[in-house]
Amino acid sequence: MFDLIELFTHWHAGRSQRQLAESLGIDRKTVAKYLAPAIEESLLPGSDPATDQQWSEHIARWFPEIADPGLRATTWPRIEAHRDRIVTWLAADVTVATIAQRLRDDHTVDASESSVRRWIGANLSEESAREKVTVPRGAVEAGSEAQIDYGRLGMWLDPATGRRVAVWAFVMVLSCSRHLFVQPVIRMDQPS
Repeated sequence: MFDLIELFTHWHAGRSQRQLAESLGIDRKTVAKYLAPAIEESLLPGSDPATDQQWSEHIARWFPEIADPGLRATTWPRIEAHRDRIVTWLAADVTVATIAQRLRDDHTVDASESSVRRWIGANLSEESAREKVTVPRGAVEAGSEAQIDYGRLGMWLDPATGRRVAVWAFVMVLSCSRHLFVQPVIRMDQPS
């Protein structure tokens, strides 16, 4: 919707349809399609300026599918038919990927995982937000735990042999203090 507000604002300020198409990267026919309702209602350049809020209201009236994504989503009505089932699955901590798969396999709903994810985000916002929550782990007793990892840093010319060797990093993070220790090594084996 913001792109259309920008389109109408610039057009109303006097820019031509050709200039709008070039600056916004939109086809001229598309620009003309969106401007047609404004021209029909005599909201022409040079008349009283409209605010972003007024343009937003006009756009929602002229193009309801832009204001409400559910109107342009062709799979949403088929997903909506399974609302109660999806709510139950989300309550049981079933992932969206699994929900989409179950809808396809068990209930012949031809919808992609991303469509199901968008539908859940738009229609079941509380349930979808619950999936994204990360519960803090709580305090860790000092000295009780460290997290260890390693990775390749890159290639290095060994001055002793004159050959290129891979350099690895051994990394340890203490869980309580988050103190970080990094040790570069030539070999990534237990003795190193």
